[in-house]
Amino acid sequence: MEEAGAAVAAAGEAELNLSRLSVPAETLEAELEARAEERRGAREALLRLLLPHSRLASLPRALGSGFPHLQLLDVSGNALTALGPELLALRSLRTLLAKNNRLGGPGALPKGLARSPLCRSLQVLNLSGNCFQEVPASLLELRALQTLCLGGNQLQSIPAEIENLRSLECLYLGGNFIKEIPPELANLPSLKYLVLCDNKIQSVPPQLSQLHSLRSLSLHNNLLTYLPREILNLIHLEELSLRGNPLVVRFVRDLTYDPPTLLELAARTIKIRNIPYTPYDLPGNLLRYLSLASNCPNPKCGGVYFDCCVRQIKFVDFCGKYRLPLMHYLCSPECSSPCSSVSHSSTSQSESDSEDEAGVAAHRMQKVLLG
Repeated sequence: MEEAGAAVAAAGEAELNLSRLSVPAETLEAELEARAEERRGAREALLRLLLPHSRLASLPRALGSGFPHLQLLDVSGNALTALGPELLALRSLRTLLAKNNRLGGPGALPKGLARSPLCRSLQVLNLSGNCFQEVPASLLELRALQTLCLGGNQLQSIPAEIENLRSLECLYLGGNFIKEIPPELANLPSLKYLVLCDNKIQSVPPQLSQLHSLRSLSLHNNLLTYLPREILNLIHLEELSLRGNPLVVRFVRDLTYDPPTLLELAARTIKIRNIPYTPYDLPGNLLRYLSLASNCPNPKCGGVYFDCCVRQIKFVDFCGKYRLPLMHYLCSPECSSPCSSVSHSSTSQSESDSEDEAGVAAHRMQKVLLG
């Protein structure tokens, strides 16, 4: 193992680099046990162990007892089908890189992961390039995770429980088969980088506007035809990638409109006319309903809506170069045309309103990548 010794010397005392060694698994296991024995009683603990492209079919047994202070473990590019119980003994592990393996079966992750010390220590987990068809439930209990990469797997969906990862700053799920973005994704207060490119996503939930820390949103190569207007509320967003989507290329209005119910008409009247009331004046169902009011986004309309609204796609000018289709929800068909008759002037006015609205937020977007 002279090659391994040279790698260790080059990397420094805190790192052991045994990557790309063409040796049998037994030889590698013996080398790790020897290194672990050398470290016992040493003043400086081994913090980083690099084992990528080492032909591993399972985690070395020596991990369980020989490297208690390990902070980074890289086992990428091997033939691992499971991360065994040896992983649970790494009580101080902060970064686990296990991309490009064969993980994804029922026993891919060790039992008890969610109850192990890793739940409090692990901050970076990269499982990209494996075979996961769903996000393992135990991963959603790793509350200290700041970066989670599951790109290039076979994921069909994002579980609502993703909201449990409250410390998450970077979520990479590109290159899967995801069709929907769950609204619960918006409950990640620290999320800065969200990568959902190369999936089959058809729409973006307006709740994503609650991701106030988001700086980069990658949605290229999906099936998007419009964006929710609420995306303008992402005040820290610096990069939005949309290329490779069938975004609509003309001004479209969808005026499908069902008349409001009597309950909604009553609630609208109370809200629009500012009729004073107390909890003793109205039925309980109406009181609860009144709390669900949404203001019409038309600046020339003071109306509100509840269940009944008109969907409208408006093109918004970003950075003076790109026009993005954003979905608006209006209180009535009249809000889509200032004049009762459809005319060129009303369409121009509507487009002008879109541009004025976008002007407030366009400076926030430094890069809009469409091509």
